[in-house]
Amino acid sequence: MPLTADSLRKKYLDFFASKGHTVIPSASLVPAETDASTLFTTAGMHPLVPYLLGEKHPGGSRVTDVQKCVRTGDIDDVGDNRHLTFFEMMGNWSFGDYFKREAIEWSFEFLTDPKWLGLDKNRLYVTVFKGEDGIPRDEESIAVWQEVFAKAGISSGVAGDDERAGEGIRIFPLGVDDNFWIAGATGPCGGDTEMFYDMRPEEGPLTGRFGDLVDSFRIMEVWNDVFMEFNKTADGVYEKLAKPNVDTGMGVERTLAVLSGKTTVFETDLFADMFAKIEELSGMKYGDLSDEQYIAEGKKCWVDVRRQFRIVADHIKAGTFMMADGVVPLNTGAGYVLRRLIRRAVRYGKLLGIEHDFAVRLASIVISQFGDFYPELAARKALILEEFAKEEAKFRETLERGMKEFEKMIGSGISGSEAFDLYQSFGFPFELTRELAKERGIDIDERGFQEELRKHQDLSRTASAGMFKGGLQEQDENSAKLHTATHLLQAALRQVLGPHVSQKGSNITPERLRFDFTHHEKMSPEQIAKVQDLVNEAIRADVPVVCEELPVDEAKERGALGVFDSKYGDTVKVYTAGEYSSEICGGPHATRTGELGRFRIKKEEASSAGVRRIKAVLE
Repeated sequence: MPLTADSLRKKYLDFFASKGHTVIPSASLVPAETDASTLFTTAGMHPLVPYLLGEKHPGGSRVTDVQKCVRTGDIDDVGDNRHLTFFEMMGNWSFGDYFKREAIEWSFEFLTDPKWLGLDKNRLYVTVFKGEDGIPRDEESIAVWQEVFAKAGISSGVAGDDERAGEGIRIFPLGVDDNFWIAGATGPCGGDTEMFYDMRPEEGPLTGRFGDLVDSFRIMEVWNDVFMEFNKTADGVYEKLAKPNVDTGMGVERTLAVLSGKTTVFETDLFADMFAKIEELSGMKYGDLSDEQYIAEGKKCWVDVRRQFRIVADHIKAGTFMMADGVVPLNTGAGYVLRRLIRRAVRYGKLLGIEHDFAVRLASIVISQFGDFYPELAARKALILEEFAKEEAKFRETLERGMKEFEKMIGSGISGSEAFDLYQSFGFPFELTRELAKERGIDIDERGFQEELRKHQDLSRTASAGMFKGGLQEQDENSAKLHTATHLLQAALRQVLGPHVSQKGSNITPERLRFDFTHHEKMSPEQIAKVQDLVNEAIRADVPVVCEELPVDEAKERGALGVFDSKYGDTVKVYTAGEYSSEICGGPHATRTGELGRFRIKKEEASSAGVRRIKAVLE
């Protein structure tokens, strides 16, 4: 019989209690008032930062917990096999007490000992930090892992710089992007070691690059041990901590999937009751095949239905936990995120055919299922259900009015002013307008909408205004530089991949850019390197970024790219960077390309069918 979430949490806490850890309750999803860096608790370590920096914890130097977490940065990915808005993170912590050896040995014991999880030790593979940014390779973790595997009778070779699996290879050194952990831009940080489980051993020995094995879900991460040896300052300096700490994270959802042999976090007891209720309310069936099986059998529509089930369940669950910690639907801050999730759940419920209020029924299931472990759910049940009922009823009216106006507007595209009118006059969320446009295969002038939004100053220009992707989140110098980098990136992509490349969306924060573009297949390492080189070539040229106001026809005749060119006004702004890029855009931008520094692509991945995504930074 598969392990349940309740029994998994208990086993984890019991194991670390037996190792001298104090069991502590989950902190609130809403960070303390003294922490203005984020709207929600995003990781297990978040509430424990003061103790990682040296403050004494009431529970002593060893604690263990199951922490509620919310992450909204990848909301558009919810519905695939592993992304969630709300999740639970099991963790064990050492505040200047034990370090790498104990953490690694206990991880292996809990995962493989039949008394605990009893996973097949021969299906475990691990990564370690290979050393970058002046920090050396983690030889200590490599040595400890080799000892642990040797005691278990398993050979444990170390992969080379090519990161390829092969006979006897068990340990993979990876770089900063994969195996160095920090919760934000600054604070406690360090290299980590991650444990992966082979999900399809029947396919034979692992072969190929480690990253490809993860992307194809051949192996799935089950645990992450972070060894916090440094504190990163605002100046980018890594200062050695007086006492190093251990911060581990083991997701309840993902671990249950591995234990039950599933390739998705949704096929576990955590979602079964909610899915059953959605089936009852909608008349649709979630199905019992994997996404891959449905696609192979030509049942793509069922994959869409499964995604809708997942989004509805995830968002209602997240909203229930948010309200249990005091968040209510608002137009700013954490309340805006909650309102966004509820409205998105109602929208996808409607796509499933649910024409009556349902959020209260699903929230009641969440409270019943999780109330014993998280008593705050039961304590605030009446308030939670009341808020869900009010918000759903209110949004159903908005949805009906807005849909009528949306249908009048659609043609070859939706202008920024039209999208803003839907938002301002009919209360129709821009994110929903964008989703509807995407479903119909039409363009929407996101930049134009952002300009209208800034002109009217109707939304706070804080983190809540940029909570979800689509436009600039903060209009500061770094964002302007990254905005210029997206222009150079698109031009380089068209040069390397072909003229079919066009922008399908972007998200810019002061730290990084995310750029979605049309392309039918995964980019090769050589193509990625070439694109990166072309952008850096434009940066080194240090050409001015010139803005001109031109008639739209003249702008097009000059060859300026128009990403959302369906309904431009008569006059447009064109930003040109020498011979490298020319694009219709609302700004803001750097004044010269040389201001950008060094451009680096961190990841290239699928975004949706026929659309790829690049994440990049300026250094």
